Amino acid sequence: MKLQEIKNKLNTREYDFLRENEHLGNNVMLLTLGGSHAYGMEKESSDLDVRGIAFNSKQEILLGEDFEQVVDVSTDTSIYSFNKMIQLLTNNNPNTIEILGCKSEQYLHVSELGQELLNNRKMFLSQICVHTFGGYASSQLRRMENKSARLVSQTEHEAYILKSIQNAQYDFRNRYYPHDESDVRLYVDTAVQKGYDTEIFMDVNLQHYPLRDWAGMWNEMKAIVSSYNKTGMRNEKAISHNKLGKHMAHLLRLYMMCIDILEKEEIITYRADEHDLLMSIRNGEYLDENRQPKVEFYDLLNEYEKRFEYAKANTALPSVPDYKRINEFKVYVNEKIVRGEMS
Repeated sequence: MKLQEIKNKLNTREYDFLRENEHLGNNVMLLTLGGSHAYGMEKESSDLDVRGIAFNSKQEILLGEDFEQVVDVSTDTSIYSFNKMIQLLTNNNPNTIEILGCKSEQYLHVSELGQELLNNRKMFLSQICVHTFGGYASSQLRRMENKSARLVSQTEHEAYILKSIQNAQYDFRNRYYPHDESDVRLYVDTAVQKGYDTEIFMDVNLQHYPLRDWAGMWNEMKAIVSSYNKTGMRNEKAISHNKLGKHMAHLLRLYMMCIDILEKEEIITYRADEHDLLMSIRNGEYLDENRQPKVEFYDLLNEYEKRFEYAKANTALPSVPDYKRINEFKVYVNEKIVRGEMS
């Protein structure tokens, strides 16, 4: 679908919610493409995904409230509140930081403050992306291996789960009450449960620790373990709909984007340089006669993993985002809204 066709589609009744929803309309800060269209990996059959940001209202700012997100399932549109988006960007959330790296012509609407956000996007970049962006790519790729017919051993399966949890733990220190890594130690050892060769164990030594913070961490770790138990069913569905190639291409793209962030300090969502490679993977050229990933795909994956490790070790990015600059920008925007100077 060409850009002009997309713009015309947004003016149809199907997208009236963009103009009529109480949180959107004139409050929209920016609108852009998401999914395959944003990456330059779309096919004629690809769905149109729209992503965006909308200002919080004066009342929400003054009362400390937040609508957080408007989702229209039928059109696959997600519009985040400004305050929620700032939080996600600060955490280097891979599904939202890509909104700041689209091609200029892919932005369907950009307000003056929206442009200022795009101009200042580098303030969000930090080594946190290693564990959020890069970690997400790594864990998803490992899950794909679990999904495939070439089932890994139960011991390897446990190691993949542990790696995903450790990636998540990196961000725990930013969101939960601080603790030393030795206070919550996870490791793989000989199993005590029947049917397992190995399993993940934990040593916990927390004193005077907030219960709610522990519950939050525990629930996140539990969700990761549960997600691995569901991969088989999802894989069967992916194979039956010939979508495994699509998953492989998108997961490799995550590595590409994270390497760019680490090496170039740039968010490059549209993958022009790797377009042909990604589309060949998406179109099934790296699947064998049984619709499973070829050895060549894993060779390619290993190459990008090595590049990722090198970029991680040699990046000039700060360990954390520029919190001072981010907070100043958030205050600057919200103050304009409260004063009625929004643009």
